[in-house]
Amino acid sequence: MKARSGGDRAAEFFPLNSPVISRRALLGASAGLVLVGCAGAPATETAVPEPPDPQLVLLTGVIAAKEQMVSLYQQATLSDAALAGALQPFQQRHLAHLAALRRHLPEDAPSAPPGSPAPVASTAPDVSVAFLREAERKAAAGRPRQLADASPVVSQLLCSIGACEALHVTALGRLR
Repeated sequence: MKARSGGDRAAEFFPLNSPVISRRALLGASAGLVLVGCAGAPATETAVPEPPDPQLVLLTGVIAAKEQMVSLYQQATLSDAALAGALQPFQQRHLAHLAALRRHLPEDAPSAPPGSPAPVASTAPDVSVAFLREAERKAAAGRPRQLADASPVVSQLLCSIGACEALHVTALGRLR
């Protein structure tokens, strides 16, 4: 028995009257089946991340600013030891604000651990009462713009914090 192609070995598997499939035809058919299989699969959509919750963005920003304010008060107490006692109540109120703000963060929200910010190194630049007063003024002035993205409860908290900061401006003016 002779096969049409492939020599004597092919003749063992394919009798003369059966068609012999060439390797090229087999590979072409396989490639075609793979393409058909891929074309039938649904396309995976690229996941578009959801925009962050505006209130979460607001809270984390306010918390970061409050931590910076506490750090400024720490620098000021290092700059002028005579004022340390007078500045402590201001710093304590900011720490209370931080605690209140953190209570409104969702449990799974990334944030700095609660507590006071790390102590400032003594090589930090001197912070004057006038500088603290200006920082408090800017913070209080920015609170109304933050209310648009806040829930009613957080809006009330921000208003209270802003009022406290505005009073700090007046009280710091008396410390000179």
